[in-house]
Amino acid sequence: MEIIDVTPRLRMLRFPVGQAYVWRDGDALTVVDTGTAGHADRIAALGRVERIVLTHCHDDHIGSAAALRAATGAPVHAHRADAPVIRGEAPRPTPVIPPGERELFDRVTPTVPRAPRSPVDREVEEGDVLDFGDGARVLSIPGHTPGSIAIHLPAHGVLFTGDTVATGEGAPIPGVFNTDRPRLLESVRRLLDLDPAVLCVGHGDPVLGGTRSA
Repeated sequence: MEIIDVTPRLRMLRFPVGQAYVWRDGDALTVVDTGTAGHADRIAALGRVERIVLTHCHDDHIGSAAALRAATGAPVHAHRADAPVIRGEAPRPTPVIPPGERELFDRVTPTVPRAPRSPVDREVEEGDVLDFGDGARVLSIPGHTPGSIAIHLPAHGVLFTGDTVATGEGAPIPGVFNTDRPRLLESVRRLLDLDPAVLCVGHGDPVLGGTRSA
């Protein structure tokens, strides 16, 4: 696990596949996504994990959620539409893979282990405010999955997008492997209209400044 300091209160955790973020309020940590299975102990060792927020139900984002919850007692938060998948009560949504994404999908998918099912302690919705980052706003951004969410910290100009946005050659791009690409593009426009100072994407490097113009 590679730890990258993004701001004094924000770290990115990079794994062989996928990444996660850790936001610090004093000595309390909020973990946004958990990477693939097998990383819970290393995440827990970073400090007192107070909550776990999952941006969507894909295995490379929820893989260590169950074990991290068990190790820390931190509650898991996810959107109500993806929560049944995370709990193992519903099948994973099937992405629509266009020809331009097929090679990448076929190459990456076999390398991602299936995530253990995890409890979801709180189902969140559009407009909910979570108690970290001086008020973390939940945004419903369907398209990548039906229950994809973003987390916006207006007081700090930080936006966590999950896989709705990625970065390519340092610039924001729409995410891939989506269930509904037209809806995803609507969600991307909504997020970039926020013009965050720090854009924390699901894959690739964070974007610092100039997000909307990029």
